[in-house]
Amino acid sequence: MLDRDGFRPNVGIVLLNQKNQVFWGKRIRTHSWQFPQGGIDRGETPEQAMIRELHEEVGLQREHVRIVARTRDWLRYEVPDRYIRRDARGHYKGQKQIWFLLQLVGHDWNLNLRATEHPEFDAWRWNDYWVPLEAVVEFKRGVYEMALTELARYLPRNEQRLRFLRQGRRGPEQPGDLEAEPIDSPMALPPGGSFTPMGGGFTPT
Repeated sequence: MLDRDGFRPNVGIVLLNQKNQVFWGKRIRTHSWQFPQGGIDRGETPEQAMIRELHEEVGLQREHVRIVARTRDWLRYEVPDRYIRRDARGHYKGQKQIWFLLQLVGHDWNLNLRATEHPEFDAWRWNDYWVPLEAVVEFKRGVYEMALTELARYLPRNEQRLRFLRQGRRGPEQPGDLEAEPIDSPMALPPGGSFTPMGGGFTPT
């Protein structure tokens, strides 16, 4: 299902644990790491597609997560011709994505990369929120930067953040022009660092 510009509707998932670390999956039989993502089927809403992909790719059910926020608008990336099937060239251009920020309310053992017969990942780990973009296939890096930056202001507060504030120290300024939509309650940026765009990752200060 493509839009008139040749982009396939898609969802991306940033899954947090209680330490605000993110699920980071290694694509099966490759050296590339990425967040869970997948196409929106005809008749699905982005949220319905996200719940389906969450189960298909990492084995979680709706009750295992809390939806924290989502990006307001579509984020797009183009796919180079060498990654496009020959029969799709000329009309398929890339993906347009709605990104969701989720918090795991279940347990690590609820994660299951073999929930379906066609797994997307063969390894995973918890990673700091500002993931190393050099591990992501190059044409997706810009969208990752935009999604992480837009969703960062809604990271759940945790005890480390509260201790940081009680000590009277200022955290970093929030990125400007953020348009993500909160789902539940106000959130906060991670303390003690800055984001270096396009692969620099999270830099402690």
